[in-house]
Amino acid sequence: MKQLFEEVNLNHITFRNRILRSATWEGIATPDGGITEVGYKIYEELAKGQLGGIITGFTSVADNDFYMDGMMRLSRDELIDQHAKLVKLLHKENTPVITQLALGGYYRQKVNGSFKEVTVNDLTENEIEEIIQKFIHAAIRAEKAGYDGVQIHIAHFFFLSRFVSPAVNQRTDMYGGNNENRFRIVKAIVEGIKAQTKKLHVTAKINASDFIPGGLEIEDSIELSKTLVASGIDSIEVSGNGTSVSHIRTGRNEGYFVPYAQQIANAVPVPIIVVGGFRSKDMMESVIQTTNIDFVSISRPLLREPDWVKQLAEGVSTISKCISCNACYNSPSHRCVFRK
Repeated sequence: MKQLFEEVNLNHITFRNRILRSATWEGIATPDGGITEVGYKIYEELAKGQLGGIITGFTSVADNDFYMDGMMRLSRDELIDQHAKLVKLLHKENTPVITQLALGGYYRQKVNGSFKEVTVNDLTENEIEEIIQKFIHAAIRAEKAGYDGVQIHIAHFFFLSRFVSPAVNQRTDMYGGNNENRFRIVKAIVEGIKAQTKKLHVTAKINASDFIPGGLEIEDSIELSKTLVASGIDSIEVSGNGTSVSHIRTGRNEGYFVPYAQQIANAVPVPIIVVGGFRSKDMMESVIQTTNIDFVSISRPLLREPDWVKQLAEGVSTISKCISCNACYNSPSHRCVFRK
């Protein structure tokens, strides 16, 4: 029987337990995507908390991605050293780290030098190939920085999530019209990263459902997962649109993506990670021991208690102090408002 607190060896990576830090938006990077001292301190504190592993907040693969302010980036070689410093801090605590590679939006430069966001349907095939290469090159930089892995962000209606969704993608060329064509871009990204890197664990974060009319349903997400597996993916994290549900209560509405993740876990042979409202040791142990899901990932509880997993391991705590008020979204660096 799987145990919550046991070492797990996967392709190119070893986790000290089955609880991971899910990518969490900080929004505190410098304008050019550099990592600030506050950022280093946040991750160093997390690493001391004995998590199985850490997935960074989303890191843009493009310089001209203006989707959100304060994004870390891996879009230029000049940023590698800053990421290497981050990796070193986490490895000092024997904590493996995966960087989440993302694109918020694709912005085309106009004649006057300004940029305009381009919709999925209006991209040229050359621009789509450019995006594929941006992800591959960012992964190469991640490997040079020493990251243990990369996570391709295909969730939460960021660019790739929109691209694979039939609610958004109405293209009629080789990148639209059916799931096979819509998924072609992520297939090329994963295959390209696998071909160009040697030491990275490559994972992906996907929506179990888009939860909107005409969007991806669980059946489509299972098909997407199978495409990722065929492309060489090493693991998959299951999330969904409309994340960070408020008013989570222990033992009542925890683990809201578990039913979807279990269907995906039953359909594909790679390890499945599930995020979504975990607030108790009992719930996390139940998921690990009674399903085919291999890992749970958490976010908001670590804003309140960065060392919560250590507390769980030592028997100091069994329930998170996070009350899911979501006030952290309106605070600097998404800090819990109850922390001094």
